[in-house]
Amino acid sequence: MTKITGWLQEILGFSQDFQIKLLASFTAIILLWLGRKIVLKIIYKNKKDVRLRYRWRKVSAYVAFGIGLFLVGRLWFEGFQSISTYLGLLSAGLAIALQDPLVNLAGWIFILWRRPFEVGDRIQIGDTRGDVIDQRIFMFTLMEIGNWVDAEQSTGRVVHVPNGKVFKEVLANYSRGFQYIWNEVPVLVTFESDWKKAKMILMRIGNKHAEHLSKSAEQKVKKAARKYMIFVSKLTPIVYTSVKDSGIMLTIRFLCEPRRRRNSEQAIWEDVLDEFDKCDDIDFAYPTQRHYNNLSEGKKGAKTLSAPSEE
Repeated sequence: MTKITGWLQEILGFSQDFQIKLLASFTAIILLWLGRKIVLKIIYKNKKDVRLRYRWRKVSAYVAFGIGLFLVGRLWFEGFQSISTYLGLLSAGLAIALQDPLVNLAGWIFILWRRPFEVGDRIQIGDTRGDVIDQRIFMFTLMEIGNWVDAEQSTGRVVHVPNGKVFKEVLANYSRGFQYIWNEVPVLVTFESDWKKAKMILMRIGNKHAEHLSKSAEQKVKKAARKYMIFVSKLTPIVYTSVKDSGIMLTIRFLCEPRRRRNSEQAIWEDVLDEFDKCDDIDFAYPTQRHYNNLSEGKKGAKTLSAPSEE
């Protein structure tokens, strides 16, 4: 060993003290790496839950990095024997040289502390929406939804968002609190259709596809009300009536799971098409032009008086 250190000092100019520190640093890194691998192997052997494995992988990496940074730092900077002094100087240097990464680091701490979202949650931050698939010290990763794809389905793109965005952008979580979203399906029928009959049909279809969620949603609302001021008076499906230029608008409002928005809407539309096809007195409306003769088509009490004849 003495010959090797002497050769390195003669050839490369490395002092014996430098070589000892280098060897100790390398040994510490290897031991931490091996320790982490052993821990993960034990966890993977005993735990089958993908989420739990992911958390252990992340936490073990952060712990190993922190311990390694502390050990190697104290080894190379002998003057930093005090932990408080070492961390204080490190923080001051980061604050001056790395402002943006420091904000992202603070965002990461905020996410771990307040937990506004976790891996697997569907969120929107600013104009970006997606499912959280990864969290790191300086950024988190989303599988994008929406954008050019309808009904908030996946676009296939992976979007990396800096953690500091949680301080600057509005953050919405689809998977927390209420855990359901309200969806609406507007159905436009002609003025000549039996709109009351159509409304009853739509109400029946809405109950078929969403009424079973009401009881579950009620329990979720009660649970969320312990933390948030949430008041929801009606959770069952409902059909609203309004008048548009081309006909009578009947809007089905119902609860659905965030990831089943398109599927539930498709199922409802297929039932609407089937049911309306059976009815001779219900027609879909769409923008058209027609000539209306009030004298022959208007109501008896609302007909325009005919112009007086000229003698």
